[in-house]
Amino acid sequence: MCGFCGFTGNIDDKEKVIKNMMDKIIHRGPDSEGTFSDEKVTLGFRRLSIIDLADGSQPMYNEDGSVVLVFNGEIYNYRELRDELLKNGHTFKTHSDTEVLVHLYEDLGKDMLNKLRGMFAFAVYDKKKDEVFAARDFFGIKPFYYYKSEKGDLIFGSEIKSFLVHPDFKKEVNPLALENYLSFQYSVLEECFFKGVYKLMPSHYLIFKNGEVKTERYFQPEFKPKQAKLQDTIKKVEKVLQNSIEAHKVSDVEVGSFLSSGVDSSYVAACFNGDKTFTVGFDYEKYNEIEYAKSLSEKIKIDNYSKTITTEEYWDVIPKVQYHMDEPLADPSAIALYFVSNLASKHVKVALSGEGADEFFGGYNIYREPMDISFLTVLPMPIRRLMGKIAKAIPLRFKGKNLLIRASMPIEERFIGNAKMFSKEEREKVLKNPIGKYTTMEITKPYYDKVQGLDDVTKMQFIDLNLWMVGDILLKADKMSMANSLEVRVPFLDKEVFKVASRIQSDYRVNKQATKYSFRMAAKDHLPDEVAVKKKLGFPVPIRIWLKEDKYFEKVKEAFTGKAAEKFFNTDILVKYLERHRAGKEDLSRKIWTIYMFLVWHKEYFGEV
Repeated sequence: MCGFCGFTGNIDDKEKVIKNMMDKIIHRGPDSEGTFSDEKVTLGFRRLSIIDLADGSQPMYNEDGSVVLVFNGEIYNYRELRDELLKNGHTFKTHSDTEVLVHLYEDLGKDMLNKLRGMFAFAVYDKKKDEVFAARDFFGIKPFYYYKSEKGDLIFGSEIKSFLVHPDFKKEVNPLALENYLSFQYSVLEECFFKGVYKLMPSHYLIFKNGEVKTERYFQPEFKPKQAKLQDTIKKVEKVLQNSIEAHKVSDVEVGSFLSSGVDSSYVAACFNGDKTFTVGFDYEKYNEIEYAKSLSEKIKIDNYSKTITTEEYWDVIPKVQYHMDEPLADPSAIALYFVSNLASKHVKVALSGEGADEFFGGYNIYREPMDISFLTVLPMPIRRLMGKIAKAIPLRFKGKNLLIRASMPIEERFIGNAKMFSKEEREKVLKNPIGKYTTMEITKPYYDKVQGLDDVTKMQFIDLNLWMVGDILLKADKMSMANSLEVRVPFLDKEVFKVASRIQSDYRVNKQATKYSFRMAAKDHLPDEVAVKKKLGFPVPIRIWLKEDKYFEKVKEAFTGKAAEKFFNTDILVKYLERHRAGKEDLSRKIWTIYMFLVWHKEYFGEV
């Protein structure tokens, strides 16, 4: 696991510039560094040594030096690919997966991508073609950002913060990103919070040639549910997961595992045959999973290392977290992930984690909604619309009100992912200068269009797979682990696992008994029954409580009335949110947190104004 950066074109002191860019991401690779530069392209690399500790340094070259590559990630089938390349006549100087990518690119170009099994973002400078070729993995586990300067050159890398020291980078806030962040709680557009910076999206490659950027999708994950016997499905799930966990253990250093109270991380911890697990909790009884983790670790005979995060520690580290995130993220569990990564990094260089199981196997509690409102959705849509309109018009809260409102809309209107903070109307009130370029439905529509004709649960999974998982789940997993120089691997997010998960019929994913049903049944062979069927909690964080306490109320209020807040928001509305929440009139904690995280991020990168 590493970090890289680079740029095209000639600039003054480019050796110093690339060194400064590399220093910005030293946390991604504290073990060593490397550079390449000619009159057209400059590359920088920071290494966290995991495979081929002695000889795996980068940039890496082909036999004649005409191909230069920098790479972040792990290729789990690199040994098999290496054998094929040796038969094709290639010679190897190392035993690293990086050199496999170099020679595979020589042989196949862009067609190399579908032969890979792993997580990756990489950039190739092809001297003969005079172009830069870059790619990002199938599901977006590893990040890749790029920016085209006014001079027409390309700046690219693993983290945006490395761009800041390039003389041709113009640092500006992108107000369009802010507007849509308020609804999704993460940066949902291809263009980032820094104007002109783009994410290379998952399953895409990029070619930069003659001053032009071209991106194209090379893989499209598709759900194709197929009727099957439950026991056959469970066996397939078990087999592919065991295979993936085994593949994700490939390493020349020790591998540990995160462990929460959920079935996903518990399954990985029970199956990876390692020695160490890592858990964090809060100093509140309902927000602490440590005792559970210790109990399970004892049962599976593995050591558990834990830390209780104090309220003060949590709040103190928020600025650092938002800095490392590159873009604001309003998921409160990101800070907890920072602490568990920090804990693990003191003992291991690699940790396995459970991301992706919910999106693949249907694990989120919201996926039960189509089943819960089915008694209403059998009614004609005009009647449902009328019921929803009446429910909205009643000012009082009553049991079932939200259910009536949601049932009045088709899934395409009501579901944008696991988080929905501000409606279009709410964000237009709170923003000082709303743009109104996109509605949430305009952002989700291209993905819904690809799953027309499938059931609502599958549609929801597809939306989360392409938006929520990429913009929230995987962003925080990468940035929080790398902030602590730790490699996190996600064995559920494997293309072989997806081949199986994508064929599971809907009622084996979500039914009246459980979400993630077939996976939970497979987990029963490795976990106590009470763990395998335990309801999903997410990572509980007590922000709702903290925002009612004077100390943190005043801290957030100070930000809400500061110069940056005045620049972007109608601050009187922000203060009312705080006051209504503290008075217990309405739980506005997530809306407050979404705005506060943006302001913290803005202060880190742009100062007070």
